Amino acid sequence: MAKLVHHSSEVSKSKGDWNGNSAPVAKTEQHTQQDGHLAGSRNKRTPCPSSSWYDEGLIPRQPRNLISANPEDRVIGNQALYFPKIPYRVVHAIPGRMRFRVPRIVRDREYAQRLQGLVELDTKIASVRVNYAAGCIVICYVASAKESEIRSVMATLILIASQSAGSLPATATSTQKQTSEEGSSWSRLKLPAFAAFVSLLGGPVGLSIPSLIIRGAIALAALPVVKRTWESLFRQRRVNVDFLDLSTLAISTAQGHFLTSSSMLALIELGEAIRDHTARSSQQKSLDLLGSLACFVWVERNGEKQQVPLEEVQPGDTVVVYPGDQIPVDGSVLRGQALINEQKLTGESMPVVRNQGKAVYASTLVQEGQLYIQTERVGADTRAGQTIQLVQNAPVHDTRMENYAAKIADRAVLPTLFLGGAVFAVTRSATRVASVLTLDFATGIRVSVPTTALAALTQAARRGILIRSGRALEQLAQADAIVFDKTGTLTQGEIAIAGIKTADASISPSRVLEIAAAAEQRITHPVAEAIVRYAQEQGAKIAPRQKWEYQVGLGVWAEIDGQTVLVGSKRCLQQEGISLEPLDERYPELQSEEYSLIYVACEGKVLGGLQYKDPLRSESQEAIAALRTQIGTEIHLLTGDRQQQAQAIATELGIPSSYTHADAFPEHKAEVVQRLHQEGKTVAFVGDGLNDSAALAYADVSVSFRDGSDIARETAGIVLMNNDLRSLVEAVAIASNAKQIIHQNTGIVAIPNLSGLVLAATFGLNPMLATLINNGCSVIAGANGLRPVLNGQAAV
Repeated sequence: MAKLVHHSSEVSKSKGDWNGNSAPVAKTEQHTQQDGHLAGSRNKRTPCPSSSWYDEGLIPRQPRNLISANPEDRVIGNQALYFPKIPYRVVHAIPGRMRFRVPRIVRDREYAQRLQGLVELDTKIASVRVNYAAGCIVICYVASAKESEIRSVMATLILIASQSAGSLPATATSTQKQTSEEGSSWSRLKLPAFAAFVSLLGGPVGLSIPSLIIRGAIALAALPVVKRTWESLFRQRRVNVDFLDLSTLAISTAQGHFLTSSSMLALIELGEAIRDHTARSSQQKSLDLLGSLACFVWVERNGEKQQVPLEEVQPGDTVVVYPGDQIPVDGSVLRGQALINEQKLTGESMPVVRNQGKAVYASTLVQEGQLYIQTERVGADTRAGQTIQLVQNAPVHDTRMENYAAKIADRAVLPTLFLGGAVFAVTRSATRVASVLTLDFATGIRVSVPTTALAALTQAARRGILIRSGRALEQLAQADAIVFDKTGTLTQGEIAIAGIKTADASISPSRVLEIAAAAEQRITHPVAEAIVRYAQEQGAKIAPRQKWEYQVGLGVWAEIDGQTVLVGSKRCLQQEGISLEPLDERYPELQSEEYSLIYVACEGKVLGGLQYKDPLRSESQEAIAALRTQIGTEIHLLTGDRQQQAQAIATELGIPSSYTHADAFPEHKAEVVQRLHQEGKTVAFVGDGLNDSAALAYADVSVSFRDGSDIARETAGIVLMNNDLRSLVEAVAIASNAKQIIHQNTGIVAIPNLSGLVLAATFGLNPMLATLINNGCSVIAGANGLRPVLNGQAAV
C-alpha cells in the first residue's frame, strides 16, 4: 500500500511589504510526527497599520462579508489595490458618538445612501444620521465598542461605499428607505395624540381653550384621512370607509364633540401605524446571496496568481480556490480535487468530491483540497444569482391582515350614507344624522383587527416565534398544505453514527470504533468528526496515530500501534484490493437505502463498517403528527437528497410517497410550490437553507429557523427563534385563534352598531349614547383581541 505522508496543500502567504512584492507560495505540510501534530508552518497574516485615514490610494483587502466589516479581517494582497481617493476626517468625537466629514456626501447622494446603509448594518452602530448639506455623517455606537474600532470600521466602509450599488448587499441600499418609512408610520400618531390632549384639556378637564385652536388641531390631525378619502374618491372612483370616517369627524367637530373626534382620529391612525409597521415585503428584506462571497478572489493569469476584485472576474478566467473558501463562480474544474459542501445550494447534507471536468457552483464551500476553476458564469448569471432573482421576482402580496374586515366595513359605507340621507330627508334632524353616521361599525373593525394582529404577534414572540407581518399570520391560519425541506429542517443537519457492523463475531464493535476514531482524529470531514464525537460519547479509547494520509473522497490511511489501518469508502477498499465479502455475507441487508457506510480495514482485511445518517430532529415526528391529526394539514417533503434517502425519512414520518419530492434544486422547489398553488392550495413552506429561499419566497407563508441561512431567515415571514418544530404547531394554533377572534370582533362591533342604527333611524338616539355604543363596542372588541396576551394562552 502506498503511504503518502502529506495531508493537503495550503497557501502560505509571506509577510511582504506594503507594495505587495511577495506572491503566495503553495506549501505542503508533512506528517511524520506522533499523534498528527503538524510540523509545517501555518498561514500567516500581515497586520494592517492602525489608522483612521485611508486616502493615500492604497487600501487593505476588504472583508469577506461587508456586514461584519472588522478591522482585524484586513489583509494585504500580493498587489497594491487602488480605489478613488475618498478624503474624510473626524470633526468631533465623544464617548458613544462621532461625527465624520466626508465631502463626497455633498455632491454624491447615492454614495451617501450606500454609506449610511453599510454603517447601519454594523452591529456596533446604534444610530446613523447624514447631513447632506454639510457633508457629515453622525453615528452613535454601543457602549461596548471602542472609539478605535469605530474609526477603523468607518475607514473601511467609507471606501467600500465607493463601489457600485450592484456590488453591495441589497440591504445596504434599501435600509435608509425602510428606516424612513418605519419612522413616518409612527410619526403619524403625533398630531392625533396632540389633538386628543387639547380636546381633553378643553373638555372634561375644563381649561379655557379657544374652540378655534381645538378645531385647528383636529383639522391638522385629520389630514391623512382627507388624503385617503381624496384618493379613494378621485383616483379609485369608489366610496370607502375613509369617506364615512371623514363625514363622521366633520359632523362631530361641527357639533362641538371634540373629544369624540380626536379620539376617533387617534384610534384610526393607530390602526394605520400598526398595519404599516407589520407590513413586510420579502423582496425588500431578502439579502443578496452573492454579497456573502469574498470581495476579492485569486485568479491565475499568465501563470501567475493575482488577487482581483470579484466583479472583475470574467468567463474564461481561471479562479483558484483554497480550503475554507467559498467558490465565487460557476464553472468546471480544470485541475485539482476537493471535498465540497453544497448544502447551502442543494440541501444535500453530505459533502461531494469534485475533480477535473466536474461542475462547481458559486456559494458552495471547499472543505478540503484545492481547485483551479474555469469560469463559466459570474454574478447574477450563476445558479446562486438565479436563486436570488427567483426571490426578487416572487409575487408581492398586500400584507395587511385586516383586508377581510375592511371589505365588510366598506360594504356598509353606502348603506349607512343612504340611511343617513333618508333620515335627514324625513326628519330634517342633523342630530339623528350624526347618530346614524356615528354608529358605523367600520371604525371599530378597522381598530380591533390590528389590535388582534398585534396581540397574536406579541403572544407568538413570547413563545419564541417571530411573525413578521399580519399577512403571514392570516395565511398560516388558512394554510392547507405545508411543504417541509428535509435537510436541517426535519433532520438535524449533522452526521450521526447509526450502527456498527463487524465482519467476524470475534471482532467487537467497540474495537472497530476505536480503530476508526484513531485514524479519523483531527480530520475536518463531517463523517470523521461524527466518528470521533461518537467514540468520545461511548468512552472509547482513541490511540495515537503515527504516519497518516488523507485522500479527498476516499478515506484515510494511518499507522496505529504498528499496524496499517484504512478507513474509507467502498471504492477506497476496492482500490487497495481488500475484499468486502466477509461483511457482506454476514449482513446481506447492509447496503441499506437508509444509511451510508464507511468501512474499516486493518492489515489488508476488512474489520467492519460504521453506518451513519443525518438523523431526524427529536421533535420532528411529534410535530408532523400534530399537524396531520390535530390540524388536518397536508404534509409534503421536499429535498435535494436522493429518492431512497428521502423516501426513508418520509416513511419514518408517515408522509405518503406521493407527497415526497426528491432531487430538487432551488428552482424545482419553487415549481413544486407553484404547482400546489395551481391545485388551489394555500401553501406554507418550512426551510432553513440558502437553497430554500426561492420556495420560501413563492409560498403563501414561509417559515424558517433562527439558525437558518441569512437569506432563508430574511425571506421567511415566520422565524422559529428556538429552532424547535413544535413551535410551528403553536404558531398555527395562534394564527387560527387570531382568525377566530377577528370573526368574533366583527360580530361584537357590527351587531350593536346595526341595532343602534335601526333605533336611531326609527325612534332617534342621543349622539352621546350613539358614541357610547360605537366606542364601547370598539373597546370590547379590542379587549377581546388582547385576551391571548393578557392570559398568556391562545384564545378560542
